[in-house]
Amino acid sequence: MDLKLNEKIALVSGSSRGLGYAVALALAQEGAQVAINSRNTEETAQAAQRMHHATGTKVLPLTADVTAVGSADYLVGETVNYFGGLDILITNAGGPPSGSFESFDDATWQHAVESSFLSHVRLIRAALPHLRKSSAPSVLTFTSYSVKQPIPNLVLSNSIRAATAALTKTLSIELGSQGIRFNSILPGWTETERVAVLMKYRADSNGTTIEDEIERQARDIPLGRLAQPEEFARAAVFLVSPAASYINGVLLPVDGGAIRGV
Repeated sequence: MDLKLNEKIALVSGSSRGLGYAVALALAQEGAQVAINSRNTEETAQAAQRMHHATGTKVLPLTADVTAVGSADYLVGETVNYFGGLDILITNAGGPPSGSFESFDDATWQHAVESSFLSHVRLIRAALPHLRKSSAPSVLTFTSYSVKQPIPNLVLSNSIRAATAALTKTLSIELGSQGIRFNSILPGWTETERVAVLMKYRADSNGTTIEDEIERQARDIPLGRLAQPEEFARAAVFLVSPAASYINGVLLPVDGGAIRGV
């Protein structure tokens, strides 16, 4: 299938590694021109170089902390200035820490809101004037399957990512008449650095090993294993592509069947 992504311009935040990197790489493999981002200048530059060498396409590395006010305008502005426009916005940020409800103070909650909700709000707001000029505009927010089925010891993520899912659905209705598609993708347990950190937290709490915790988690997934980042990326790239032109307002789990609800 031709996803019709050749020469499309995409900005992917939080994309120097993990799921963000996998999605940015898959976009580049489809011929898209991609801007990637993280807080670490060297890490972002190295990721862009690897991506360019693997695909031959243009990759723009941008350093910014998406939790900071003004970073969204910078990321969108630099992308548009370099490539000449914007067709696809993918919003992603690092997840909040693990822990129970009573272990977090107001400051931790506020930082989680900045990272897992307001970063999406600001990036979308900054991108809209440019997306309105695109012939195939699309926005994809990264959330988590926890918005459908809360995950133990992830109260911050369970609560705040649900707001981003609701925002995405609302904007799909509010801006659908302008031809801008909004969808959210809900990763399940995938073999990334973020999941390794969560599994270490569990192992330390339970007196087990990371391998034990991964095996235990895999038993709760109908497919019996964690996902690979490229499996998630293929679904994400399809959703933002012109090939998915009538898919709008979808919250798509990529979880191996872990969500038990209908």
